[in-house]
Amino acid sequence: MATHMSKCRTWSRVQRFGIAAYRRYSSGSGYPNVSLSSPLPGIPKPVFAAVDGHEQCETKITTLENGLKVASQNKFGQFCTVGILVNSGSRHETKYPSGIAHFLEKLAFSSTAQYGSKDEILLTLEKHGGICDCQTSRDTTMYAVSAEVKGLDTVVSLLSDAVLQPRLLDEEIEMTRMAVRFELEDLNMRPDPEPLLTEMIHAAAYRGNTVGLPRFCPVDNVEKIDKTLLHTYLRSYYCPERMVLAGVGIEHEQLVACARKYLLDVKPVWGAGTPANVDLSVAQYTGGMVKMDKDMSDVSLGPTPIPELTHIMIGLESCSFLEDEFIPFAVLNMMMGGGGSFSAGGPGKGMFTRLYLNVLNRHHWMYNATSYHHSYEDSGLLCIHASADPRQVREMVEIITREFIQMAGTAGEMELERAKTQLKSMLMMNLESRPVIFEDVGRQVLATGKRKLPHQLCDLISNVTGSDIKRVSTKMLRSKPAVAALGDLRQMPSYEHIQAALSSKDGRLPRMYRLFR
Repeated sequence: MATHMSKCRTWSRVQRFGIAAYRRYSSGSGYPNVSLSSPLPGIPKPVFAAVDGHEQCETKITTLENGLKVASQNKFGQFCTVGILVNSGSRHETKYPSGIAHFLEKLAFSSTAQYGSKDEILLTLEKHGGICDCQTSRDTTMYAVSAEVKGLDTVVSLLSDAVLQPRLLDEEIEMTRMAVRFELEDLNMRPDPEPLLTEMIHAAAYRGNTVGLPRFCPVDNVEKIDKTLLHTYLRSYYCPERMVLAGVGIEHEQLVACARKYLLDVKPVWGAGTPANVDLSVAQYTGGMVKMDKDMSDVSLGPTPIPELTHIMIGLESCSFLEDEFIPFAVLNMMMGGGGSFSAGGPGKGMFTRLYLNVLNRHHWMYNATSYHHSYEDSGLLCIHASADPRQVREMVEIITREFIQMAGTAGEMELERAKTQLKSMLMMNLESRPVIFEDVGRQVLATGKRKLPHQLCDLISNVTGSDIKRVSTKMLRSKPAVAALGDLRQMPSYEHIQAALSSKDGRLPRMYRLFR
């Protein structure tokens, strides 16, 4: 054992100083006095890889003859993420029954002209170590595949087939109806009410228009959606000028060549033609209140059940992600922060944000206070979600309205710098992930035709000042509130009282006097 350890030490010295240097020093008992800032004796001079400026970071964009944009970002590695993003979502369903985007998400990567079933698609991807996914939001539908770089040709061919040549068989649509019904039931039963509250706050803020339309298919529409209706919708919205083929981890020229091969002269299964019924409505912020009185006492039973809570979300109009004010709003949202009263973590988790310091730390009975910022191409919504015991709903609402009023005050230098640093840190950490880079490239190019690089966004964040935060907050407080409430709402203040509190100097609700308690 001792002999083995001695050999290991000897070899480590040879590795560190080189054979010639080791022979020179091995007779003595001491180690050589070698400075780490100068080259080691007997070791060849290292050659470092160099990056030529920002060339390797830039997103390359090409527009094909049919209007389709091809965007790529080089990221070295064995795997790539490639996908098609379509300017289509629940906000475009004004002239159709709501729920089409939800159906298309569930039908994605089913049988196509080239592939007989979803299993065939998955087996084809498996040969290249690939996976596929489809996600829809209020304004975008995204079909994505991650696979080995060598399989790029197969991947783009498969994406083209999945997006433009779906069979939409009767049995597939029937299975989708079952999946949608199950998801709707699950949405109402799950302990986490955030997805449901997000739906409600959008319905309140943009009543009956664009991003206020339901993202999930309403129960009444499940049977109405069929192949003919889907084809009518796809004919209007799934056209090349409303699409981006985005890729991360591949050469741009290679991606353009595949796009020309599989996406340039392809006739969709619903037939080619000029889109006739494209909805170009601009989001109209209305404000308002949506309430759902619901028994939350048995949401999570078991040895440690979640207590009965009432959930409130209050929002105000912010701005679109195309406006200059978007970055100050993002910093404000980070400054508000918040979370659940039981979430673990230190300063990096947001324990020094306003909703932790002013709300959760001071009011032990509040279970949650979290800030969210939803932004779209023509409007935005900054909201705070809070939850507490049903008996303390009125007090909880007043605490949140006071926090909104205090946003327009002077921000402390330290809290502003902390929020900016945290936002930059989150941005850079998320962009370490290839799928996140893909989504960022695709969404930015789809919305603006170009992409702002991370270092440009960091510069914009650094330039935000306290006066910027005050200016955007003051402007936001002029809008009517949007309110969503879920649970036992007997103590819920009226919409007029909430509006009055947000128009006052201190954010307090009007006093109510009762003769009998």
